[in-house]
Amino acid sequence: MKNDSIKKIFTFAIILCLFYSLPAKTIDDYPENIDFWSDYPSEQLAEVITQRMTNEELLSQMLMFGWAGAEPSELLFQWVDRGLGSVKVFGWNTDDIHLVANSINSLQKNANKTRFKIPLFVATDQEGGWIRHVKGDSSITPGNMAIGASGYPYDAWATGYYISQEIKAIGINMNFAPTVDLFTNHESTIIGTRSFGDDPQKVGILGSSFANGSLYAGVIPTVKHFPGHGDTNIDSHGKLPVIDVDFDTFKNRELIPYIYLINENVPAVMSGHLSFPKIDSSGAPASLSKYFLTDLLRTQLGYKGLIITDDMMMVGATSYAGSLSYAIQLAIEAGSDIIMSSTTARLNESLWTKNLDLMVTDNSFKERVQDSVRRILKAKMDYFKSGNAAPLYTNSDTIDELVPNKDGQKFFLEQACRSVTVQKKGEIPYDNEKIGKVLLAGSITSFFKYGKARFKDSGDFRFSYDIGPNETQWVIDNLPQTLKSYDTVILCVSSVNHVKIAESIKNLNKKVIILSTMSPVLVEQLSWADCILLGYSWRCDYSLNAMLGVLNGEFESIGVLPYK
Repeated sequence: MKNDSIKKIFTFAIILCLFYSLPAKTIDDYPENIDFWSDYPSEQLAEVITQRMTNEELLSQMLMFGWAGAEPSELLFQWVDRGLGSVKVFGWNTDDIHLVANSINSLQKNANKTRFKIPLFVATDQEGGWIRHVKGDSSITPGNMAIGASGYPYDAWATGYYISQEIKAIGINMNFAPTVDLFTNHESTIIGTRSFGDDPQKVGILGSSFANGSLYAGVIPTVKHFPGHGDTNIDSHGKLPVIDVDFDTFKNRELIPYIYLINENVPAVMSGHLSFPKIDSSGAPASLSKYFLTDLLRTQLGYKGLIITDDMMMVGATSYAGSLSYAIQLAIEAGSDIIMSSTTARLNESLWTKNLDLMVTDNSFKERVQDSVRRILKAKMDYFKSGNAAPLYTNSDTIDELVPNKDGQKFFLEQACRSVTVQKKGEIPYDNEKIGKVLLAGSITSFFKYGKARFKDSGDFRFSYDIGPNETQWVIDNLPQTLKSYDTVILCVSSVNHVKIAESIKNLNKKVIILSTMSPVLVEQLSWADCILLGYSWRCDYSLNAMLGVLNGEFESIGVLPYK
């Protein structure tokens, strides 16, 4: 028995020696017609294809372009023909989601005709709340701050899941969500209710839950905006924000959510055009900073996934670099894998030609591009061959069955009910006898529908959501006169001008109930009102319905303000 065991061990040792003495398989040992769908391990296949790609194919694979019209332009198809790696669906071309699905089908078919048959990453911003780039019948959800108010990780997970189910149905496979920017600067209008709140640990937990829900549904989540857009009220679309915090503050605040998500193996991170001069003294935006993307994110935090830039057409990127072509060069050198542009570049633009020339003259730059392409290809192979990926070619006839998601509709109403927060209780519940004759004042159709269902014979006073100064003055001049015939006004507030309207009726001796439908910071100065409810989402039918339900005493609010 002992001799048999020794013989087996000896035989196994010989086999191992023979195996390791074999020459390593070279690129030339693989078939000439190898492509993305060939049956090899992802790491090997990605390496082989990367080594066989031309410079044009390599650099194209790193680019992500959007399109402005209802359908992709011929120029975008030309880019796909030359090996474009990704496309972005922006919010200006998505009212007809069947057309969006057909456009994605056409782009993917073109990608499948290229030499290596590499499918496209198709991305969008479907965060929930007021950031909803895929429109049509897709769900308008309560949003991140509402999730922060309910505080349940399940609410974040299910939101990521149902949002992803809807966009997956039209062929989108990557979502630029969740947003884990902290609600640090309360004056910020670029983040606001896109944030889960100001507690880094809580935001990390909720962001991780959202990302896991997305993955379970079969869509790649992309956490943003690294390393954190929460401590500024400046929009990087128009100017480079400078966040003047020291490293200790940064480490214990901005980085915490990313540590949670990296530990959960989040597959993609979007870098922000954000300058932290006390951390990187060059003043470079994080999206162009080797310190932030390579030294910190990859080396120190151990992140292994894809790094995607925010839109490179934003002034926050180009103002520092001086030109778009140089900004893209810096982004690649810093460690970015996918370079995103909201517009489709012309085939002779310098962002393409200059960086293509650099691949010939600078070997280290070419190696940096190859490193990213290996990572992109492996991520695509792992995703598209997983059995849970978004379809490459959708059936637009079935979209109406899947969008909006029927189970999601039920969930989002329940989640909205959990999130409603009472800032000032007043005399809740308000029955018809207590509230008297009611005037509903706001801009969203569903608000009037749900309000009239609860408060019989109520009147309505309508104004625009995005109200300008002239209309604001008109409302201020006319609302008090209309209110003479009513006992109570229920007023939706979601902007500074809406606050001005509320202030104009402060001293009319009428009962004033405020429904806050965006950042709660706006209504802090309206503490004189009889009752204030927070719903966090201005166009969300579920949130409006839930707030009116609380007001009417149908259930008790359990939401908690998600920031200090």
